[in-house]
Amino acid sequence: MTTVEIPGSKSVTARALFLAAAADGTTTLLRPLRSDDTEGFAEGLLALGYALTREPDRWTVEGRPQGPAHDADVYCRDGATTGRFLPVLAAAGHGSFRFDASAQLRRRPLGPLTEALRTLGVDLRHEEAEGHHPLRITADGVRGGELSLDASLSSQYLTALLLLGPLTEQGLRITVTDLVSAPYVEITVAMMRAFGATVTRTGRVFEVAPGGYRATAYPIEPDASTASYFFAAAALTGRELTVPGLGRDALQGDLRFAEVLARMGARVEIGADRVTVGGREGGRLSGLTVDMRDISDTMPTLAAIAPFADGPVRIENVANTRIKECDRLEACAGNLRRLGVEVATGHDWIEIRPGTPRGTELASHGDHRMVMSFSVTALRSPGITFDDPGCVRKTFPAFHEAFGRLREEWATTG
Repeated sequence: MTTVEIPGSKSVTARALFLAAAADGTTTLLRPLRSDDTEGFAEGLLALGYALTREPDRWTVEGRPQGPAHDADVYCRDGATTGRFLPVLAAAGHGSFRFDASAQLRRRPLGPLTEALRTLGVDLRHEEAEGHHPLRITADGVRGGELSLDASLSSQYLTALLLLGPLTEQGLRITVTDLVSAPYVEITVAMMRAFGATVTRTGRVFEVAPGGYRATAYPIEPDASTASYFFAAAALTGRELTVPGLGRDALQGDLRFAEVLARMGARVEIGADRVTVGGREGGRLSGLTVDMRDISDTMPTLAAIAPFADGPVRIENVANTRIKECDRLEACAGNLRRLGVEVATGHDWIEIRPGTPRGTELASHGDHRMVMSFSVTALRSPGITFDDPGCVRKTFPAFHEAFGRLREEWATTG
């Protein structure tokens, strides 16, 4: 049996950095993810005047409950969490702050979050396209209060506002009219509580008490989205693979991708501190229809192995994947067609017919998940290459080396 060590969760690392910066005291983050996104978040904190030291497996953050140390101009790179969370952190402080981002992140919508901040009295303006970066905030703290939020495009809008709640004078009461990727919000609430915040939920209403955060030592669990590529590799090749550090009490909802593989015929064991996936002989997979609204970051992983199923694979309720690093629905469909696979798409669904993918160069669209997902396809379809393989640096800079070691191990064990 193969064991694969997965780097820390991007989602957990980003939230932990926000919480550590806002907390009273010194926080130590254990085994944080080091990638372009998380380094960009850390650099943003440094630009705002927070003290942060980075060692290989330990980051230390000196909290500033009063907010950023000085006015700042922050470049958010490609990081959606950086571009959505750091403006909220700045709004709770005092001063003038400008946030800009890469062309890719500039295209991604920010409007529902900034409109909510305006409702709370935050003085902000979009310097170019309304609802997009670049963004300028003149901050004077946030009183808090009540608001409604449509989080159907991204759960990060709700996460950002929840994170803000303890930093307001009065707290927040948020009524959510629609929500996608709900498990990411559950991550946020659990982590806020670990840092001393009081958060309650009644149906679609979230209430956050004022009072700030307390510093702590916080371990970062392995990234469940990244683990999906390795789980899929085992299912597709008929091998067995274990990922330690993830288990039945893991925060991340994307671990539920293993349940999708179980529906396709893989053997899945979720223990207290590890997950094992074993594929059927010959990597046989069953077709299925699955709603992936809550685990949509793993949609490309399933799309990439879908041609090898014995029947159609239909993935539904994933409209929000159209506004990620790229339009992932169409990017997956386009790459599958390049591979010679029959595909149909609609506004919020993709259906993939069984086929025999052929080797060819695939379009990365600057999206790490395109490359990592279709690297799994390449396990049974030699000759697949990518126009931008290096874009994996966004979340897993050493992905190709790790995946290469896996292929070599399996090749030598027959």
